[in-house]
Amino acid sequence: MSNRFDRAQAWTGVAAVVLWIVGLVVAIGVSDSISDKATDAETLAWIKGNANTVLLGSWIFMVGCLCFVWFAGVLRSRLAAAEGASATVSTIVFGGAVATAVFGILMRTGDVAAAISKNDITAANAGTLHRTSDMFFVGAELSAILVLGGVAVLGFRTGVVPRWWAIVSALVAVVLVIGPIGWAGLLFGIPVWTLVTSVMLTREPREVRSRE
Repeated sequence: MSNRFDRAQAWTGVAAVVLWIVGLVVAIGVSDSISDKATDAETLAWIKGNANTVLLGSWIFMVGCLCFVWFAGVLRSRLAAAEGASATVSTIVFGGAVATAVFGILMRTGDVAAAISKNDITAANAGTLHRTSDMFFVGAELSAILVLGGVAVLGFRTGVVPRWWAIVSALVAVVLVIGPIGWAGLLFGIPVWTLVTSVMLTREPREVRSRE
């Protein structure tokens, strides 16, 4: 993580957030968005009327999830160097990030499938596929706890990230654990956390404290 190229890879975290935002704006739409309470028939009509933008926006969002995995790989390297030989927590962080990204991709696949089959799918199936994003959202929310929780643990233990950022990471992880407000942690906390952590990774590694 000491050379310029390795630190430059950390910008994949920024790329992930940008692609998430652009993808959702394109896929869900601004002037032709769909209500959370839309009926199956309304959902199918929306899919048919916006099939191309749904596909394009969803694809952009899913590429953003791939960028998040790359970012997580860079993060793991920095954490593992601070943690030492076992790298147990670092591996857990990376595993949580991969799971978060996979669930993120799955959040958009329902609408993608409906858009691809827009002329053959029934209204009931279109509605069902559209609502699958809710259950995958919960999966992403829970998986992200491992990412922020692990970074917080290593931040307190080794100083690999500033103490204040370890505290922020821990607080967002707690928000993710609390069901009624966990959605805010995923929608707002994770993107902001990813942006700030990416910037930190572009800098020279911090001097870590003793691991004992």
